[in-house]
Amino acid sequence: MTPTYSLITLSYNKLACTRRCLTALVTDSQTDAPWELIMVDNGSTDGSAEWCDHELTALGAAHGVPVTVLHNSGNIGCSYARNRAIAVAKGRYLVFADNDIAPRTRAWMPLLRQTLEAEPGAGMVGAKMVYPWAPYPIQCAGVGVSKRGHICFRGRGEARETPDYNRREEVQCLISACLLMPAELVARYGGFDEAFHPVQFEDFDLVYRLREQGYRAIYTPEVEMYHFESVTTQGTPTVRNAAVVVRNGLLFQKRWKRLFEKEDGPDEDACRWRKIDPVPFDAIGDLPLI
Repeated sequence: MTPTYSLITLSYNKLACTRRCLTALVTDSQTDAPWELIMVDNGSTDGSAEWCDHELTALGAAHGVPVTVLHNSGNIGCSYARNRAIAVAKGRYLVFADNDIAPRTRAWMPLLRQTLEAEPGAGMVGAKMVYPWAPYPIQCAGVGVSKRGHICFRGRGEARETPDYNRREEVQCLISACLLMPAELVARYGGFDEAFHPVQFEDFDLVYRLREQGYRAIYTPEVEMYHFESVTTQGTPTVRNAAVVVRNGLLFQKRWKRLFEKEDGPDEDACRWRKIDPVPFDAIGDLPLI
């Protein structure tokens, strides 16, 4: 049976997080159509690849979800790995998900698709991302870009029910931690630009590329997803995260200045990164579903 959704995710070590989140994605997601899961392992050395090959594929089979595991010999980066998965995806919709997210809203995939279909000209839809500890404050409610090209995670650290972030609306940008778009658009305009190696800003670049073609980026609070935030990149010895953010941020700014400098983005003060002290991963208990 041809899947409607192709969920694409990556792993590079961090087995405990991958196991917890991918298990939740398979067991707690309620869909209205068949879906497949494509996992790309970037040369993990902590047992993640073996877990994907055996436990994850078995879990998917038990829940009627075909699982494809692709292996890379090393950490080739986010864009390369996702593009490899895109090449084998069979779904009408591509769903990009990080391996540090888990559903809070069970019917998250159908609701993202329904939002896309309900919004004229929409080309991509993102969820309300919340932290996985009570009272589940907002991690990201869509993305703003200042006239100087600085990034604002809208609502970061604010209460889940804050009115400004509790309505569906068009936004400047979306993060790929949880992002749905038609496969046809990616086939037409290309996937993730591998110039943004190994990670950071490749998703913003793709969103702006589609927006340049006239497609709208939509944020919907009807879908809430837990995000363990940066578990997949922080502390990875081969990724100098701060340096990568600066380098790829400058590339993004140079490429898309012609658009965001004309937009009504947030002011510079709003783009100052709000530090959130995380709850240790091992201390996070069971998470409620809605």
